[in-house]
Amino acid sequence: MDKEFHGKVALVTGASKGVGKGVALQLARHGANVVVNYNSDQKGAEATAEEIRGMGVAAIVVQGNVSVAAEVEAMFATVIKEFGRLDILVNNAGVQTWKALLELTEAEWDHVLDTNLKGCFLCTQQAARIMKDHGGGRIINIGSGCNKVAFPRLVNYTASKGGMEQFTKVSAVELGKYGIRVNCVAPGAVEIERTKEEAGDYAGTWAGVTPLGRVGTPMDIGRAVVFFCGELSDFVTGQTLYVDGGLFAKPHWPYEY
Repeated sequence: MDKEFHGKVALVTGASKGVGKGVALQLARHGANVVVNYNSDQKGAEATAEEIRGMGVAAIVVQGNVSVAAEVEAMFATVIKEFGRLDILVNNAGVQTWKALLELTEAEWDHVLDTNLKGCFLCTQQAARIMKDHGGGRIINIGSGCNKVAFPRLVNYTASKGGMEQFTKVSAVELGKYGIRVNCVAPGAVEIERTKEEAGDYAGTWAGVTPLGRVGTPMDIGRAVVFFCGELSDFVTGQTLYVDGGLFAKPHWPYEY
């Protein structure tokens, strides 16, 4: 196992399954101790933590709704109590509502924006306050292809992820003087539990329009996060990396190519 992050502590929000779990496992493979956050899926979080411990590093499970300031504060207090430090934060927790703009309710709008964008703000603020007093750190925000293009029937999700990209940039500008780098990883079509429910053949549907000919995996996203957390990206901050197999670089092109 690569020990690049040996002794470091990473907090991954929404790490019970899917992309969050993949990111948590990749950080553990590189030697990081991992705090596995969950909101409702405790069983999944425990499974993630158990797999991480099997790699010979520490893992704890912490419940917390990232959209509630008091719960976020309690979560970070637990991190410091257990490990005394925080080196990496991955803002992954997110939800979406599949509904057209004219049908979307105020409550649905608020739920998605509160979780995806407000949660990113609350966690980043708490993490940065810790990191600035401990020599710096790395914050990675998990965006989406809709950072770049509009997703129909996902208006609140698209708004939240677009906001996250700008939040990444301004956070990087303000926090750079503390040695804190902030970047965004924007996945394309990734096959996880949630996306499999979108189509009968999710992988086949999206592989056909992705230039590399396949959908992504949580490991693909985790590897990009590892890059942003490591020495190879020491002079990179405020950036968004699209991990999408070329999907969102591809135009709607009416000619053969």
